[in-house]
Amino acid sequence: MAGLRLGPLLRYVDGAGDSATVWVEADRPCTAEVRCEDGTGGTDGTGGTGGAGGSARTFQIAGHHYALVTVTGLRPGSETAYEVLLDGHRVWPLEDSRFPPSTIRTPARPDEEVRVSFGSCRWAAPAHGGKDPVGPDALNTLAQDLAAAPPSARPDVLLLLGDQVYADETSKATRRWLAARRDLREAPGAGVADYTEYTRLYDESWLDPEVRWLLSTVPSCMIFDDHDVIDDWNTSASWVADMRATPWWRERILSGLMSYWVYQHLGNLSPAELAKDELYAAVRAAPDGTDLLREFASRADNDPADVHWSYRRDFGRVRLLMVDTRAARVLEEDGRAMLDDAEERWVRDQALEDPASYDHLLIGTSLPWLLPPLIHDAEGWNAALCRGERGARWARFGENLRRKADLEHWAAFPASFGRLADMIAEVGSGSDAPATVCVLSGDVHHAYVAEAHWLGEGGGRGGKDGGGNGGPAARVVQLTCSPVHNSISASIRLGFRFGWSGAGRRIGRLLARHGRLEEPRIGWRKTSGPWFGNQLMTLTLRGRSAALRLEQARARRGGGAGLVTVLKRELTRPGRTGG
Repeated sequence: MAGLRLGPLLRYVDGAGDSATVWVEADRPCTAEVRCEDGTGGTDGTGGTGGAGGSARTFQIAGHHYALVTVTGLRPGSETAYEVLLDGHRVWPLEDSRFPPSTIRTPARPDEEVRVSFGSCRWAAPAHGGKDPVGPDALNTLAQDLAAAPPSARPDVLLLLGDQVYADETSKATRRWLAARRDLREAPGAGVADYTEYTRLYDESWLDPEVRWLLSTVPSCMIFDDHDVIDDWNTSASWVADMRATPWWRERILSGLMSYWVYQHLGNLSPAELAKDELYAAVRAAPDGTDLLREFASRADNDPADVHWSYRRDFGRVRLLMVDTRAARVLEEDGRAMLDDAEERWVRDQALEDPASYDHLLIGTSLPWLLPPLIHDAEGWNAALCRGERGARWARFGENLRRKADLEHWAAFPASFGRLADMIAEVGSGSDAPATVCVLSGDVHHAYVAEAHWLGEGGGRGGKDGGGNGGPAARVVQLTCSPVHNSISASIRLGFRFGWSGAGRRIGRLLARHGRLEEPRIGWRKTSGPWFGNQLMTLTLRGRSAALRLEQARARRGGGAGLVTVLKRELTRPGRTGG
């Protein structure tokens, strides 16, 4: 009898309110079925006469068995409980579950309120209630709070903005498991080495009972960042060359991309996109899709421009563009770009398509676009050194510094930084401008809010004045939130705080002059933060209004943990097209 190994994860819920996708991993080949409370479901996502549901045959990758079930026949504006069956045997909800039923909530109207919760960087919480060295897990704590609350309290979607698993920083439990499998004295040591070891990371992260229930009932969108593969993944061309010279790297990168495609990427896609995906069709049709997926991963590594990881989701009148800022990079020093030409064109086309159809644009990018001014200038200066602006000796120094200090955010790709600013200005201007353009990011293990203003609007880069009449009508903000469950050293905390200070700005300008940097076309100021701790942000979007809430997971005196609101503010402002 087939058993449920991992999942279910509720991934895509259609904006029209009649379909969804549910991801599962089984322990053997079988037919996975999602059956909703009012019927028996259909076959392979086609629906059935008995009510909402769907089924799909598992596909096989490296001895593991997966299914992504398309659920059809849902009613708009409904909250529908569901169960999962494998070969007709119910495996979800678990018999001893202490959680409410897993449900699929569908929107009733395109103009209704949308709540988006987001964060990044999550170490798996210790199993069995063990001591947690970095404090309560915000995702785990959110699940506990929501399980005790009415279903209406749940966010409409959860955005996980990178580092869902840490392939290079494994837990003690995983290191013990790895040591029983191979000699950790040999590279890659305690980091994962192959696909099977990647599956261990997802088991550890997603079998957490609270998180498992949360992901079964709140739709999720995901994108990778560096630790999903390795710290500083694709930081530079020379970094890639060095990694490819190591004997273990090829298996790590191929396994990382393969597991990302299975565990994260497929669920990001709509049923219509899945129906057109040739690789997905081929893998499902094959007795074993491992070689097909491995060939795809090899192509993605060797020719990143040939593979597209970014995607778009529309939630009523909210548009999300989730942007790949890791694999889509151009790394040659004379043409460095955060996004290759095709990817950049895709982002622009999606943002400008029918702008009257949305009121808020969310740009999900694991790496912050707007950083503290000192750090922004340091990264631009470093990029100038690395491309030889000050000669070969400075270039060697710059590359060494880039790797040691993780100088690889949007600011380290100055041309891309400027083009994103230009695109946002274009989107945010005109009669069809959205009320807000929100850049959602993580990575930096703290949270803050920064607001952009175009030169001539607020008086200059990093200035204190954010008003004026220039620039786009939409309010443009950088919303950075991480970690969900991780830590940050005291020295880095001080560095980020200092980076926003007047003294930090002045040092940054000196670095910019030494690097012969052009003045950026925009300025920005921090309007809230920084906050340090395990945390999540939530945007509540209704009509042309936008409200932000930041919550931190904190231990309670009597035991357990809860979410504490540390920021609550309106993002839209009166008197402008954006508010």
